[in-house]
Amino acid sequence: MEQIIKDTTANPAPLGLFGFGMTTMLLNIHNAGFFELNSMIMGMGIFFGGIQQVIAGIMEWKKGNGFGMTAFMSYGFFWLTLVALWVMPAMGLATKPDGASMGCYLGIWGLFTLAFFIGTLNGNTIGKLIFGSLVILFGLLSAASFTGSEEIHTIAGYEGILCGFFAFYEAAALVINQKLGKQVLPI
Repeated sequence: MEQIIKDTTANPAPLGLFGFGMTTMLLNIHNAGFFELNSMIMGMGIFFGGIQQVIAGIMEWKKGNGFGMTAFMSYGFFWLTLVALWVMPAMGLATKPDGASMGCYLGIWGLFTLAFFIGTLNGNTIGKLIFGSLVILFGLLSAASFTGSEEIHTIAGYEGILCGFFAFYEAAALVINQKLGKQVLPI
């Protein structure tokens, strides 16, 4: 006789979505021109956007969610690599990436994200908005890096704030709806 074990572990998606959403909003408030790149963004990138999303990805793996595992772990490591690209040149460990190399870096992340966007097409609306807006964000940031255009970079900042908000909204909806036992915020 096969024994069925009920999974009683918590949903790790809100944890990962808050980490992604809040860090994305803060970096893109900078990209929109409101403040300089500083240790606040780097700290968020390492710990809340980076390590915390990797932890959420491991938790998704434990629940058998390959999409969530791959997304959270990959974007967690994206944040860690991005901070390394800023910090390593300042520490004398490597040269600062030029516009072409950053354009390629951001472009390949856009291609990676496009695969995830396609994976959301049979899912909820907010998932499509998160990944669709993230594809656009990486495209804009890549174009800004290749061209050196501050105007495109600023537009990317505003679009990135929206992308981060979508992830924050889904995280909040998941937490609030689960806690109240009913759908208060639609997903």
